[in-house]
Amino acid sequence: MIIGIIGSGAMGAGIAQVVATAGHTVRLLDQNAEALQRAGSALQASLTRLAEKGKLTTEAAAATFARLHLTQDVSAFGDCGLVLEAIVEDLAVKQQLFREVEMLVSDTCILASNTSSLSIASIAAACRKPERFIGIHFFNPAPIMQLVEVIPAVQTRAGLAEEVRDLVQSWGKLPVLTKDTPGFIVNRVARPFYGEAIRILEEGIADLATIDWAMTELGGFRMGPFALMDFIGHDVNYRVTESVFASFFYDPRFKPSFTQKRLFEAGYYGRKSGRGFYSYAQGAVPPEPNRDKTLGRAVLHRILAMLINEAVDALALNVASREDLELAMTKGVNYPKGLLAWADELGPATVLKTLDDLYAEYHEDRYRASPLLRRLVRTNQLFLQHEPAAAPR
Repeated sequence: MIIGIIGSGAMGAGIAQVVATAGHTVRLLDQNAEALQRAGSALQASLTRLAEKGKLTTEAAAATFARLHLTQDVSAFGDCGLVLEAIVEDLAVKQQLFREVEMLVSDTCILASNTSSLSIASIAAACRKPERFIGIHFFNPAPIMQLVEVIPAVQTRAGLAEEVRDLVQSWGKLPVLTKDTPGFIVNRVARPFYGEAIRILEEGIADLATIDWAMTELGGFRMGPFALMDFIGHDVNYRVTESVFASFFYDPRFKPSFTQKRLFEAGYYGRKSGRGFYSYAQGAVPPEPNRDKTLGRAVLHRILAMLINEAVDALALNVASREDLELAMTKGVNYPKGLLAWADELGPATVLKTLDDLYAEYHEDRYRASPLLRRLVRTNQLFLQHEPAAAPR
């Protein structure tokens, strides 16, 4: 199958490398000649590094690069079996793009978007044949990150999601199927990792260094929420939070924070700008955490309860299967374990008590427990295991 990729930025070029490495001829399109040239140079350098590290032979690297064809001409997609866009997150722009692309490709060509935050149904609605449209969401950097979310729209024909899942798997990736809901799996379930950490900071319960320490040293996460937000960039992370909040009809569980909004407004995006929650100026000394384990565990369990509740609610609403929810969080955002497994380990009753205590304190809907969590506690069940749940601790 010949595959067309639209957009030669980091994500588009990364996806192009993945599919070319898997043996496909790739047409990588960008209207910007300089951007296309940069992408070509970056792809060649990336493949050369892989050959130097012994992850590809020199011959395989050369063959992969030979399968990559850079173009500014959208008519080059006439013989493609799949066309995937990875351009700006703007619904109107994506819709117009697919109106044009659809006129040039065959009737059997699959059309796909790499969007992380827009409705697949809304993009598909611009197409003459929306039944061949689907979401294929890679994570950055695409050649390294294993997870890919496959998202059928309400218009997508029966069986296409499974076909695309098998295709993505043949590329050496780990695909998960998810409903076309805001944030899909990862960007939905992960929101409390950031939002509840900021809430704890705003309330003065713990400072940012202590919260990051608790999540990494006690929780086993690779990065704490503040370090991670700075790494992602507040121009990206805040906008995703804002988008998910609006898309969920302003459900308070996804409410953005003014603390992060002010950083975004000030241009303090994190590492990329030299300042975010932390300072990245030359010689800046990172703040020391309070290593009180009692405080740290309280922080960890509060954020964990919120994350688990979001995963449970996604399961309750059939956003994805148990297996795909666990895979998404361990391979998409590198959590130390799946959230449903973590719920079983802590005990669903313990998680429910944490949420109910928070709700009793704040009377805010952000702390409402999923009905599925209550049901499992009432029937003394676990999410993944079959033995009875442990008593609350």
